This record gives sequence, structure tokens and C-alpha cells, in this order.
Amino acid sequence: MSKKVPVPSWLNITEDGVIVTLRKPIVIDGVTVDKLTMREPTVRDIRAASAMANGDDEVRELNLLSSLTQVGQSALDSIGLRNYKRLQEGYFRVVEDDEL
Repeated sequence: MSKKVPVPSWLNITEDGVIVTLRKPIVIDGVTVDKLTMREPTVRDIRAASAMANGDDEVRELNLLSSLTQVGQSALDSIGLRNYKRLQEGYFRVVEDDEL
């Protein structure tokens, strides 16, 4: 029997994906945001990110997160690591079907 992992207060799981409250607001295209919405990936998203990455796992992940959040890769490149880790956690929660 697996132990349920509590959902962090900064993560809101929805029917279509997750809403990640950032630790520190970021500027995207001149707009300051404190939350990012990430939709559930499709098989097409996974395949496209893999094809563009040319075998580089970091590039694949960045391509995928960019697509799912509709945030440009250059903006994701510039966010702090703690915010990026929140996006990673959001991704792992959105692809799991563990009925948290």
C-alpha cells in the first residue's frame, strides 16, 4: 500500500492540469505573473518535444514545459531554480493518475 503524498499549498490540481503558484513572480513578455497554468500533455506533445531535443533530456524537458505552460523557452531559462522545481513537480503531478 502506497503512502499518499500531500499536495503542496502552492499547487492546485485541476481536471485539465495544474496551477503552479510561483515562489517569486516572474516577468513574461513584459507582464509580471505569480502563477502558471500547465495543461496535461498529449502524446503529440511528448513526441514533438523528444523530436526537437535530439536526444538531450534537458532540452526535451524545457521544450515540453514551454509547450504545456505556453511560456517561451527563453523566459523559462531565466526563472529561478526554485520556481523551475515547482514547475517540474507540477508536471509530475499532472501526468500521474494516483488520485492524490
